[in-house]
Amino acid sequence: MATVFHALGAGSALSPPNSLHSNRSFSAFERKSRFLIVRSDGRGANHVLRPGSRSQHLITNAVATKADSSSASTTSKPGHELLLFEALREGLEEEMDRDPRVCVMGEDVGHYGGSYKVTKGLATKYGDLRVLDTPIAENSFTGMGIGAAMTGLRPIVEGMNMGFLLLAFNQISNNCGMLHYTSGGQFKIPIVIRGPGGVGRQLGAEHSQRLESYFQSIPGIQMVACSTPYNAKGLMKAAIRSENPVILFEHVLLYNLKERIPDEEYICSLEEAEMVRPGEHITILTYSRMRYHVMQAAKTLVNKGYDPEVIDIRSLKPFDLHTIGNSVKKTHRVLIVEECMRTGGIGASLTAAITENFHDYLDAPIVCLSSQDVPTPYAGTLEDWTVVQPSQIVTAVEQLCQ
Repeated sequence: MATVFHALGAGSALSPPNSLHSNRSFSAFERKSRFLIVRSDGRGANHVLRPGSRSQHLITNAVATKADSSSASTTSKPGHELLLFEALREGLEEEMDRDPRVCVMGEDVGHYGGSYKVTKGLATKYGDLRVLDTPIAENSFTGMGIGAAMTGLRPIVEGMNMGFLLLAFNQISNNCGMLHYTSGGQFKIPIVIRGPGGVGRQLGAEHSQRLESYFQSIPGIQMVACSTPYNAKGLMKAAIRSENPVILFEHVLLYNLKERIPDEEYICSLEEAEMVRPGEHITILTYSRMRYHVMQAAKTLVNKGYDPEVIDIRSLKPFDLHTIGNSVKKTHRVLIVEECMRTGGIGASLTAAITENFHDYLDAPIVCLSSQDVPTPYAGTLEDWTVVQPSQIVTAVEQLCQ
């Protein structure tokens, strides 16, 4: 079972590049507290549909894809419960124990423990050279991390906020993504660039950036987005072990999501999507925070008699077209739900990929629900208007399935 932080208030539910090596072997909020905890199965495997009730209202605690069980049953399951930021830390710590070449650098990552406490306690355990506090100079320490990767280290560069990494765009694009190719294969760049992003709770335009669309066109870089504690830890470990540069996107509103994860070691594939909920009527592709908006809408859709298939694409580059294609061939309808901007976003690239590869299997045009192409407002009510809400997802599915 997972525990999802659900913000109070209307409409605010939780809301292959040529130069890449093959990676198939790897199978304190900035906003004041307005949160409550709901219990749910965050990974949701199989779900039996029971159409009947035709409620017109969204079920606000509807993140589960299985019938909710009592909280007492979760305590009897094997494993241990972690918040998402703790899962990231556990994966990072395990890799630092396993490989002395793994190091961390960024602003306040050391004795302060990171702005969202992902690196808390690591400086004390590993020392200041492996957990390096840097000046406020993203271009400099990102370039330093890339250089460290060229010499054989495996650095994890933390951006205190993903929006700040725009200052390091030259290093990420011209160096990080291309050096393996431009050096004729002499250098590998096994670096992980990670940090919080997405629309938070009134963090303002500069702190609400979604940079997936900025980085997706850079050759040689892989991109993944975590959405649960389980896949956060698994993707972190896989990214650190990868010989390719990987950007790991974390959502600022998901850090306090709780889930029971296995005690034994595991990793998640950097190139595979996750089947969140099997279905027959329509394929809904999403990632990161929007996974929970989609699953909230899915409960209402089931009550209305629809059977949506929900896929968390996780790998933003490259797309897992095998999983996506099999779903399209089954449902023949596609809805993409993202928090990224509509123009040039992940949804636009995904639409193009599906159209090119699976056009003959589509019975309806692909619909993409994205954030509006405006700076994110500070006012909470206006902020909600810029981001896709569950009610919009319900309406879009009803129209596509007519």
